[in-house]
Amino acid sequence: MDESLSTPRHPAEIWAARQWQSAMEPSLARFVKDEALRGELLQRIYLEARLANLPPEMVLAVIQVESAFQADAVSSAGAVGLMQIMPFWIRELGLPADDLMDPWRNLRYGTTILAHYLAVERGDFTRALARYNGSLGQTWYPERVMRAWQRHWRPPGSGDRVTVQR
Repeated sequence: MDESLSTPRHPAEIWAARQWQSAMEPSLARFVKDEALRGELLQRIYLEARLANLPPEMVLAVIQVESAFQADAVSSAGAVGLMQIMPFWIRELGLPADDLMDPWRNLRYGTTILAHYLAVERGDFTRALARYNGSLGQTWYPERVMRAWQRHWRPPGSGDRVTVQR
């Protein structure tokens, strides 16, 4: 297991993660039928998003739009896995042995790339999402992700704003 994911966490953080997972589980059930896989996926998404300082709900929305939670998805452009990572990113971020079909490795790449673009765009989610999709200057992709986020991944009681925790 990744050292970053096995590091002991504060009880309040563990409680918050469990509350979040419980809130997101019903929405994910329509995409991922296997309960054990669904729980593990939510846990990993939450941890990877927190590690990258991203809202985990936004990561869920990106995965919904990119692959509909199909870990073995491959696009016509060659993007791979849950977060549809282009293979050239292995040269930029990883090791030649990295398998982008591995959902946990794919999540690490995707959240790292999205966090990078969010930093480049100084917190502007529209531009960061457009960069992530390779459609900078267009808004159709960010609009799809934001629509998915608002319709499926907003926790109860949350407002309309997307915030990045720094």
